[in-house]
Amino acid sequence: MDHSEHQGNSAHPSAEEYLIASRRCELRNLQYFLQMGKLVQSIGNLVHGLQRERGASNVFLGSEGEKFGSERRLTVAESTRLYLVFEQALAEIHEELTTHLVSSHLLAHIASALHGLDGLTALRARVKAQSLPVSEATESYSALIQSLIVVVLGAADTAVDPSLVRLLVAMVHLMNGKELCGQERAVGSAGFSKGRFDHALTQRMTHLIETQEQCFEVFLSFADEQSCQLLLNLRSHGREHEIKRLRQLGCSVGRYKSMGPDVADDWFALMSERMDELKEVEESVESSFHGRCVERFAEARRALAHRETLMASLGQLEFPAQPLLVLCESDDSGEVQAGDVWSSEGIGQHSGRSIFDLVQEQSRRLQQMSEDLRSAKDALEDRRTQEKAVLLLMRHRKIDNDEAHRVLRKLAMDQGKKLPEVARALVSMADILA
Repeated sequence: MDHSEHQGNSAHPSAEEYLIASRRCELRNLQYFLQMGKLVQSIGNLVHGLQRERGASNVFLGSEGEKFGSERRLTVAESTRLYLVFEQALAEIHEELTTHLVSSHLLAHIASALHGLDGLTALRARVKAQSLPVSEATESYSALIQSLIVVVLGAADTAVDPSLVRLLVAMVHLMNGKELCGQERAVGSAGFSKGRFDHALTQRMTHLIETQEQCFEVFLSFADEQSCQLLLNLRSHGREHEIKRLRQLGCSVGRYKSMGPDVADDWFALMSERMDELKEVEESVESSFHGRCVERFAEARRALAHRETLMASLGQLEFPAQPLLVLCESDDSGEVQAGDVWSSEGIGQHSGRSIFDLVQEQSRRLQQMSEDLRSAKDALEDRRTQEKAVLLLMRHRKIDNDEAHRVLRKLAMDQGKKLPEVARALVSMADILA
């Protein structure tokens, strides 16, 4: 394609201006994620506080108010404190989010989380009055927690730096795995408190174990080395053998067998300890994310300063009367090929060649970032697609969430395909039939 030569015009937009604007855009995005990092950290802390509150509330309701009365009050107070920290972090980035409108999905997720938090006072009042069953309390807390985790998922979608996306992907999957661990704690506590596990509880326990391990596997593929090692250390801890034994015990106890009265307390303590260690892993990822944000912001700021200095120096060079034509097409290796022809607008060979190099360098760098970004965000898209497929199965087969997950896994095994492939096929078919 041949671009006609532009006439000399001082008001005409230049390549230099857009190269600088490109760098400034990148710098602004990184600055935004420095602020977003504080919000993500506050969400992680609030989720952990609500998980503790849910656990204490379950024991309180399950024991008809005989146990964990004071513990529940303490967890409520701590969750309230963490909610105020979350509100402050959100207030600090509020203008950025609502003025620049980074992502409609992210804003919708935040709105959903805030709506859920508005109902927390009423939920606590019902727990205190023991006016709702354990299952309903668990479901209400879990829905609220999930709405907060989805905000982190939405934040990951707005990142343009691959290294930040990878850490956010790891964080989302760790938070989901930790939440599934908390739900397993609740299910196990219910079964052990009753002295037996019925078929529904056994299936629920099996599903929670399988799905949280899947989350942890994705985490290990995207997290930094130190955080991965912390999770591996947790998995090899002696406590895990006892948890495995109790899982097997609970799922094998039948109608004519019973468990000792202390098993429920032992289970709750072990799983609470496990969740606290998972929180330490989460904090390690958060620290890596913040450190990487700071590091990339400093790099981008230095690069922008260097680029502005270079552009200023190029602008001071004497230009020849005869414009130089600069060829601006390259192959995959970055080598110049015959192709598009641009007028240098009177820029000399040294200056034109430098601007050409800068354009090529920026293009290659952004292309590599796009490829790295795509591979990291594929994991997020796979997760969303699987959840869509599960919702479709629930709606069309009139089954619950656990059964839908089991159906999806069975379809994958029967077809010899991976879960994301089967999920994509289901969603595509639904789109065609809709």
